[in-house]
Amino acid sequence: MTDPETARHRRRPAARLGAAAAALALVAPLAACGADDGGGGTPTINLYYPPEQNLQKVVDDCNAQAQGRYKIVYRVLPRQADDQRVQMVRRLAAEDSGMDVLGLDVTWTQEFASADWIREWTGQDRSDVEQGTLAGPLDTARYEDKLYAAPKNTNVQLLWYRKDLVPQPPTTWDQMITAAQQLKDQGKPYQVLTMGAQYEGLVVLYNTLAESAGGKVLSDDGKKAVMDDGTVRALEQLKTFATSGVTSPSFSNATEDPVRLEFQSGSGAFQVNWPFVYPALQEANPELAKQVGWARVPGIDENTPSKVTIGGVNLAVSAYSRHPEQSFEAARCLRSPEHQKFSAINDGVPPTIEAVFDEPEMTEAYPMKDTILEELKDPATRPLTPAYQSISTVMSAILSPPSAIRPQQTADELRGAIADALQSKGVLP
Repeated sequence: MTDPETARHRRRPAARLGAAAAALALVAPLAACGADDGGGGTPTINLYYPPEQNLQKVVDDCNAQAQGRYKIVYRVLPRQADDQRVQMVRRLAAEDSGMDVLGLDVTWTQEFASADWIREWTGQDRSDVEQGTLAGPLDTARYEDKLYAAPKNTNVQLLWYRKDLVPQPPTTWDQMITAAQQLKDQGKPYQVLTMGAQYEGLVVLYNTLAESAGGKVLSDDGKKAVMDDGTVRALEQLKTFATSGVTSPSFSNATEDPVRLEFQSGSGAFQVNWPFVYPALQEANPELAKQVGWARVPGIDENTPSKVTIGGVNLAVSAYSRHPEQSFEAARCLRSPEHQKFSAINDGVPPTIEAVFDEPEMTEAYPMKDTILEELKDPATRPLTPAYQSISTVMSAILSPPSAIRPQQTADELRGAIADALQSKGVLP
């Protein structure tokens, strides 16, 4: 199963009016695939959601539970995150009423809310979502202290390490680099493999380092570029790692799946990547899988646990839906505890409701669930701002390649570029 964080690509900012004009050119053919019933029968709730192999079974169960009040139809979005966003942005900019429930990447909620494209969750709907949901995922669903989405699943990276090469997992990046250098000197597999290409994966890596160092990229209200001492320290750590001689030669071009394949081939001693790598390793190289353990991603300071950047998908209700009441009900069903457990076990997407981790069936499906939950209870979120797409674009460009980072100078450049990006109010295609 392709990880939901995989393969974001940068796009240039464009004006809202340009987005609306492009959308109007597309709305007629697009609306046909999401046409609403409109005839007074059972309301059709069009669910636009990324590919998830067994989600249709959840949809079928929710439809059975609805007993004719509505019928959810699963409209599968493209696999790539940018393509998903382009389709939804264009249709929402054109006020297309053929979309009801939207599966949004956690970094899009603020942008869509600021554009008035999605409805606020209020009253009992809001209470139901907030009850028992982990704080980190819930933060990604808020904008200006209001709830605009319901976290369906989350995600977080782990450190995967070779137990036959490393008796104990490192707790800091410096420890990991030293251990890798020692393995290299011994002629053993030594590489530390993770994502360093100029795309979202590099921003995620840097965000984890910055938050782990206590740094702030933005002010608490998300309106000002800060880039404080902690973020400079994270730049120092990223530069040290990139120039330490323990990365893959392809580090500056590496994305999630090539990193997985490189570790799977046996050349790495460490890998920082999403949990999708574990079932893939078990299938492709079961002997190696027996030697692989997992741990919390290393931090910056030995006595301060890391803060690891979370991913995931939030469910939002379109502002243009003809059936908002039924759409909120459908969204609540899709992310209910029973369905989060089903999706976690069958599709490998970690739940956002904490109690689901305690379900007995989760132990076999998620042997690393305790470590995942530990990270999720004290996570890093990417900057929560409507301008995140612009910020991600400029950050990945300035951070690439990591070996060329000059910490204080790069921090100053990032501060200026992020301040400019904050004025863009989001990157609309």
